[in-house]
Amino acid sequence: MVMQDGGAVDVRPDPDPGRAAQEHSGGYLAAGLCLAVCGGALAAWTVYDTVQRGAGAGDFVESLFNPGAFSATQVVGPGEWAFAAALLVVAVLLLAQRRVARTAALLCGFVLLAAALREGVGLLDAAYRAQYDADPRGGWALATHGLGLVTALVVPAALLPATERRDPRARARTGAGARPGPDARSGLAPGGWWRRPSRICGVLFLVLGVARLAWTVWDLTSGRLDTARYLRGVVDAAVPGDLRLAATAGFTTVGTVIALLLLGVLAFRGRRDVRGALLVCAAVQLYLTVRGVVWLTVSGFFNHAFDTVAGALSMALTAYALAATTSVVVLATGRARGPYGGVRAEAFRAAPDGRYGER
Repeated sequence: MVMQDGGAVDVRPDPDPGRAAQEHSGGYLAAGLCLAVCGGALAAWTVYDTVQRGAGAGDFVESLFNPGAFSATQVVGPGEWAFAAALLVVAVLLLAQRRVARTAALLCGFVLLAAALREGVGLLDAAYRAQYDADPRGGWALATHGLGLVTALVVPAALLPATERRDPRARARTGAGARPGPDARSGLAPGGWWRRPSRICGVLFLVLGVARLAWTVWDLTSGRLDTARYLRGVVDAAVPGDLRLAATAGFTTVGTVIALLLLGVLAFRGRRDVRGALLVCAAVQLYLTVRGVVWLTVSGFFNHAFDTVAGALSMALTAYALAATTSVVVLATGRARGPYGGVRAEAFRAAPDGRYGER
């Protein structure tokens, strides 16, 4: 407490603005536990797959970034490795009651729901169901899909209602003699620091999503891929013809394009609560892009990348994806606030010229 103009002004820092409201703690806990179990199941499949392939820890670390390290068929692939890591990190943040994890968890939940629905369509095929009976791993694989479905239902049910509203006690403190909050002292709107980075992230995601959509359409229309089989594989798990947890290229590509475009629109509109989803999506895409660059290097593709127009365009898209996902991770991780919830000095300087002003 300090004295100002004969009155007492409370200058103690606000409670942690990144922590979820107390009434939402149950939802965060339930979602966090479900994601932790689901992520642990995918991690267990990764360990099982590595052991079955006769690989050691060092071999697995190499295969994380070198697609040519092993040629054996995998039950789970790099997409599942990255997704398992994302599930576990988001689960930890949810259990710590961090608000940034809410939309990240919702994104993970919708991915799990899409995968579960695709598996459900595949189970309508009698030959595909028979593989579950014939394969000794079938029961565990089906249980993993069932766990994903349960998680996909619990997460939205627990977190969609957990929207953050302004604390009524904060509104009461705006009266005479009450201390203004950090935003009032600085002239910043709540979350106003995020508006400009959010729009930048939105543009980066939208451009990347449109570019990947165009590339996929070109692949399908140029005859390089069987269009009917590709599109059916997006929604039907029986199309690949074998029992595995790894998603097909079509499902991964279409899901990525949808996520990039949807998150890009939300981020461009300056939605504060989309930051966690941006981080998860960008981090997973960054890992997969880096892994792809390593493969281009070890396979010698760089030596002939510009011999054809398609090769040059592929290199340009890869370079942009690498730059865009790295930028989104950096922008979505940064904050314009100090260690105690107050605003940093650069934000005070930026406030008068409206760079972080009201939305």
